[in-house]
Amino acid sequence: MSDSAPLKVAYGDVEPTRRQGGEIRVLLTPASVGATAGFMGVLTIGPGEYVSEHYHPYSDEFLFVSEGAVDVRLDGEHVRLEADDALMVRRGTRHRLSCGGTQAAKLVFHLGPLAPRPNLGHVDTEPLPHPEAPVPKVGGQG
Repeated sequence: MSDSAPLKVAYGDVEPTRRQGGEIRVLLTPASVGATAGFMGVLTIGPGEYVSEHYHPYSDEFLFVSEGAVDVRLDGEHVRLEADDALMVRRGTRHRLSCGGTQAAKLVFHLGPLAPRPNLGHVDTEPLPHPEAPVPKVGGQG
């Protein structure tokens, strides 16, 4: 990969996963563009859907709501995010997102810094809604 090559990834070229709930597409990652400081993607949550509670032991998570609204539970505390709102979830904070409205919510997320290995970057704290679905491909070392 050339240092001057565009590091572009098209939304439609990334296979979504529903493993944790909603529809998650990780776009700019160590695997897709050689990212070394974090990764970013898009989350869509339909009415009545949720992303199961989890935390990131090594990364802060940055959320931006581009459409709709979501309810976020942070270590048990409720925060409502509307379109054009942003939220930083500090590393180690348990968080769960849900869409209680009648319109789907679309969010852009970024996590950084990267965990030492992808399998260490995410810890589920409640059962997954679709455990049979594929794990999002972030890449990097084992």
